Amino acid sequence: MGGLVDAAIEVRGLVKHYGKVVAVNGIDLDVARGECFGLLGPNGAGKTTAVEVLEGLLPPTAGEVRVLGSAWGQGGRRLRQRIGIALQETHLADRLTVGEIVRIFASFYDHARPPGEVIATVGLEEKRDAWVMKLSGGQRQRLAIACALVGEPDLLFLDEPTTGLDPASRRALWEIIEGMKRRGRTVVLTTHYMEEAERLCDRVAIVDHGKVIALGTPAALIGRLGGEQVVEFSTAPDVSGDGLDALPGVRRAGRAGDRWSLAVDTVHGTVPALLDHLRGRGAALTALATHQASLEDVFVSLTGRTLRDDA
Repeated sequence: MGGLVDAAIEVRGLVKHYGKVVAVNGIDLDVARGECFGLLGPNGAGKTTAVEVLEGLLPPTAGEVRVLGSAWGQGGRRLRQRIGIALQETHLADRLTVGEIVRIFASFYDHARPPGEVIATVGLEEKRDAWVMKLSGGQRQRLAIACALVGEPDLLFLDEPTTGLDPASRRALWEIIEGMKRRGRTVVLTTHYMEEAERLCDRVAIVDHGKVIALGTPAALIGRLGGEQVVEFSTAPDVSGDGLDALPGVRRAGRAGDRWSLAVDTVHGTVPALLDHLRGRGAALTALATHQASLEDVFVSLTGRTLRDDA
């Protein structure tokens, strides 16, 4: 397909329709073996649909997809032996125990890891004999991840894997993903947590309205903003954006909802000038916040919405 020499995933012109609804609208991607690749975007952007096509769960309407060197129509069972999948929602039998569930999933693979080892990896040893119906939401999520790991996959798909997890469990999963990368395995991750993507992902694709609108390393995408810090503010009465990009140190000005966002060199170099600018227009601050530039800011600058907004 003419992409990376050693690609785990190659996608060209991927399109997926649901009737008249276009969920994915011409995506091209290459994911290298051994990298953690992130797909970011708001709900409804098309990222989960794209991942489900890559996983072989949905047929594409158009386009080409190759996973670990093969198309899904060629040797699907062989491919399934080499991938692991944790969906946004995994429905497991309520009256089976954690140990029974993981043993069942292990039986699907020719070369599975010992179930007890995987249960320990996700921190569910004390729940080994507990019914699924007795688990908390976070524990069920960890069980789903155990089922994805038990086949020792070459390629692991994780769709919003840390939703519902407490901070300690989230960090434990991060360590699992980092361990897979050290062993040369490939991870495809969707997430709403920007700190998660910035820490784990070698590259990310930002998806909106079924298209990839930005692609690169987290550092490179954040660097596109031009400023290292972001000043967010709102005012009463509302003000236009005229003159904001001319303030000292401002590299980019944008808007999401009722808030303005300025990518700046330094906060202390811009905020005093911003206050003078607003006073001159008879406006008062109703909110002011500052933070280091992040992938969230990249998305806002590209779309005028936040990653957590529904599309």
